[in-house]
Amino acid sequence: MRSAVAFLFGIFLLQVPGFAQIKVEVSDLAHHPIEAGFASGGKLELHIRSGEIHIVGTDEDKVVVHAGGTQGSGSTDIRASFERSDHSGKLRVTDGPNNGVTINIQVPKHSDLLIRIFAGDVEVKDIRGNMNVELSAGELTIGVGDPADYLHVEASVTTGSIVAQPFGESRGGMFRSFEKSGSGNYKLVAHVGAGDLTMQ
Repeated sequence: MRSAVAFLFGIFLLQVPGFAQIKVEVSDLAHHPIEAGFASGGKLELHIRSGEIHIVGTDEDKVVVHAGGTQGSGSTDIRASFERSDHSGKLRVTDGPNNGVTINIQVPKHSDLLIRIFAGDVEVKDIRGNMNVELSAGELTIGVGDPADYLHVEASVTTGSIVAQPFGESRGGMFRSFEKSGSGNYKLVAHVGAGDLTMQ
């Protein structure tokens, strides 16, 4: 039987009614998913290890994090921590196998997101808020919804391609980028170092 201490599962620094300060840490995310309350309209930082990453907005006021994949499902050393303070939160997912890891992250759809991932196949969808997304290498796909919702959009790749049909853009090669301004409420900044950036 695995020791509960080894998993560091559900360590709460402070939990009071509402959405007060909280910290949750797990050392075996594959077998102990994180689920923590987080109010709609907040700001979230997501620093996620490489892999197949799915970040999805929902109508629920919580953050949920699961790990799986061909190697990830059986792993016992994918670590994760989530810290929440007032209207902001920070999620980190680290360690585990080098390959075959899938991380599924659910957040309130009305959230501002800062996302940093080194490498992988990354999907972000159903978010209605500001987004700043950086992927060093791989494939980044962002579901932008209605392009009229955006005040400003910046997209760039160091080497690779950008396909952004909602904004009428498609270009490839070295140091490709575009900017668009509109009358909406949200700002979107997305960058891929080496790979492809798709907005749909």
